Amino acid sequence: MQLKHLFTEDRAVSPVIGVILMVAITVILAAVIGTFVLGLGDQVSETAPQASFSFDYNGEGNLTITHESGEQIAANQVTVTGDIDSPDGNWTDYGGTDPISAGDSAVVNSTGAAFADGDTVRVVWNSQSGSTSSTLQQWTYNG
Repeated sequence: MQLKHLFTEDRAVSPVIGVILMVAITVILAAVIGTFVLGLGDQVSETAPQASFSFDYNGEGNLTITHESGEQIAANQVTVTGDIDSPDGNWTDYGGTDPISAGDSAVVNSTGAAFADGDTVRVVWNSQSGSTSSTLQQWTYNG
Protein backbone atom coordinates (compact mmCIF):
# COMPACT_ATOMS: atom_id res chain seq x y z
CA MET A 1 0.00 0.00 0.00
CA GLN A 2 2.75 2.38 0.78
CA LEU A 3 4.30 1.84 -2.66
CA LYS A 4 1.06 2.61 -4.46
CA HIS A 5 0.67 5.83 -2.49
CA LEU A 6 4.22 6.88 -3.50
CA PHE A 7 3.57 6.70 -7.25
CA THR A 8 0.17 8.41 -7.15
CA GLU A 9 1.35 11.41 -5.15
CA ASP A 10 1.54 14.52 -7.40
CA ARG A 11 2.01 17.43 -5.01
CA ALA A 12 5.63 18.08 -6.12
CA VAL A 13 4.69 18.51 -9.78
CA SER A 14 3.08 21.92 -9.27
CA PRO A 15 6.16 23.74 -7.87
CA VAL A 16 8.40 22.32 -10.63
CA ILE A 17 6.02 23.45 -13.37
CA GLY A 18 5.71 26.85 -11.69
CA VAL A 19 9.49 27.33 -11.66
CA ILE A 20 9.77 26.30 -15.33
CA LEU A 21 7.00 28.74 -16.31
CA MET A 22 8.61 31.58 -14.35
CA VAL A 23 11.98 30.98 -16.04
CA ALA A 24 10.31 30.84 -19.48
CA ILE A 25 8.41 34.09 -18.85
CA THR A 26 11.60 35.80 -17.66
CA VAL A 27 13.53 34.72 -20.76
CA ILE A 28 10.74 35.88 -23.09
CA LEU A 29 10.44 39.25 -21.34
CA ALA A 30 14.20 39.76 -21.48
CA ALA A 31 14.22 39.00 -25.21
CA VAL A 32 11.32 41.38 -25.93
CA ILE A 33 12.77 44.21 -23.83
CA GLY A 34 16.25 43.69 -25.32
CA THR A 35 14.88 43.85 -28.86
CA PHE A 36 12.93 47.01 -28.06
CA VAL A 37 15.92 48.73 -26.48
CA LEU A 38 18.26 47.83 -29.34
CA GLY A 39 15.69 48.87 -31.93
CA LEU A 40 15.13 52.16 -30.14
CA GLY A 41 18.87 52.85 -30.21
CA ASP A 42 18.86 52.64 -34.00
CA GLN A 43 15.96 55.09 -34.26
CA VAL A 44 17.65 57.72 -32.09
CA SER A 45 20.39 58.24 -34.68
CA GLU A 46 17.71 58.72 -37.35
CA THR A 47 15.88 61.60 -35.66
CA ALA A 48 16.14 65.08 -37.16
CA PRO A 49 18.27 67.58 -35.27
CA GLN A 50 16.63 70.47 -33.49
CA ALA A 51 17.80 73.60 -35.27
CA SER A 52 16.41 77.01 -36.17
CA PHE A 53 17.28 78.92 -39.34
CA SER A 54 16.53 82.53 -40.30
CA PHE A 55 16.16 83.93 -43.81
CA ASP A 56 17.24 87.40 -44.97
CA TYR A 57 16.18 88.41 -48.49
CA ASN A 58 17.88 91.45 -50.02
CA GLY A 59 15.19 92.04 -52.67
CA GLU A 60 17.58 91.41 -55.56
CA GLY A 61 17.49 87.62 -55.72
CA ASN A 62 19.92 86.77 -52.91
CA LEU A 63 18.59 84.92 -49.87
CA THR A 64 20.91 84.47 -46.88
CA ILE A 65 20.09 81.46 -44.69
CA THR A 66 21.58 81.58 -41.20
CA HIS A 67 21.67 78.82 -38.58
CA GLU A 68 20.34 80.72 -35.58
CA SER A 69 20.33 78.11 -32.82
CA GLY A 70 20.17 74.42 -32.08
CA GLU A 71 22.33 71.42 -32.71
CA GLN A 72 25.46 71.39 -34.82
CA ILE A 73 24.72 69.54 -38.09
CA ALA A 74 26.96 67.86 -40.66
CA ALA A 75 26.72 69.93 -43.88
CA ASN A 76 26.50 66.84 -46.10
CA GLN A 77 23.20 66.00 -44.38
CA VAL A 78 21.59 69.38 -45.14
CA THR A 79 20.15 70.14 -48.57
CA VAL A 80 18.77 73.50 -49.72
CA THR A 81 15.85 73.03 -52.12
CA GLY A 82 13.17 75.10 -53.79
CA ASP A 83 12.91 77.92 -56.31
CA ILE A 84 16.65 78.57 -56.54
CA ASP A 85 18.93 79.01 -59.55
CA SER A 86 21.04 75.88 -59.03
CA PRO A 87 20.01 72.27 -58.52
CA ASP A 88 19.39 71.13 -54.98
CA GLY A 89 22.73 71.00 -53.23
CA ASN A 90 24.11 70.56 -49.78
CA TRP A 91 24.91 73.46 -47.47
CA THR A 92 28.55 73.83 -48.59
CA ASP A 93 27.49 74.24 -52.26
CA TYR A 94 26.15 77.67 -51.26
CA GLY A 95 29.19 78.86 -49.36
CA GLY A 96 28.29 77.39 -45.97
CA THR A 97 30.75 75.73 -43.62
CA ASP A 98 30.96 72.15 -42.40
CA PRO A 99 29.74 71.42 -39.79
CA ILE A 100 26.88 73.90 -39.56
CA SER A 101 26.93 75.72 -36.22
CA ALA A 102 24.95 78.63 -34.82
CA GLY A 103 25.82 81.79 -36.75
CA ASP A 104 26.90 80.01 -39.97
CA SER A 105 25.30 81.24 -43.21
CA ALA A 106 24.81 80.21 -46.82
CA VAL A 107 23.52 82.31 -49.74
CA VAL A 108 21.14 81.07 -52.45
CA ASN A 109 19.88 82.93 -55.50
CA SER A 110 16.38 82.96 -56.97
CA THR A 111 15.60 81.24 -60.27
CA GLY A 112 14.95 84.62 -61.89
CA ALA A 113 16.15 88.16 -61.23
CA ALA A 114 14.23 88.11 -57.96
CA PHE A 115 11.95 85.82 -55.99
CA ALA A 116 8.28 85.91 -57.04
CA ASP A 117 5.22 85.57 -54.83
CA GLY A 118 4.92 82.02 -53.55
CA ASP A 119 8.53 81.00 -54.27
CA THR A 120 9.74 78.69 -51.54
CA VAL A 121 13.14 77.66 -50.19
CA ARG A 122 13.54 74.76 -47.76
CA VAL A 123 16.39 73.62 -45.53
CA VAL A 124 16.07 69.82 -45.48
CA TRP A 125 17.93 67.35 -43.24
CA ASN A 126 18.63 63.83 -44.57
CA SER A 127 19.63 60.97 -42.28
CA GLN A 128 23.06 59.39 -42.70
CA SER A 129 21.47 56.20 -44.06
CA GLY A 130 19.24 58.20 -46.40
CA SER A 131 16.12 56.47 -45.10
CA THR A 132 14.53 59.56 -43.53
CA SER A 133 14.44 63.29 -44.16
CA SER A 134 12.84 66.27 -42.49
CA THR A 135 12.30 69.93 -43.39
CA LEU A 136 14.11 71.93 -40.73
CA GLN A 137 12.91 75.34 -41.90
CA GLN A 138 10.96 76.80 -44.82
CA TRP A 139 10.80 80.30 -46.27
CA THR A 140 8.13 81.54 -48.68
CA TYR A 141 8.35 84.89 -50.46
CA ASN A 142 5.30 87.09 -50.01
CA GLY A 143 6.06 90.22 -52.02
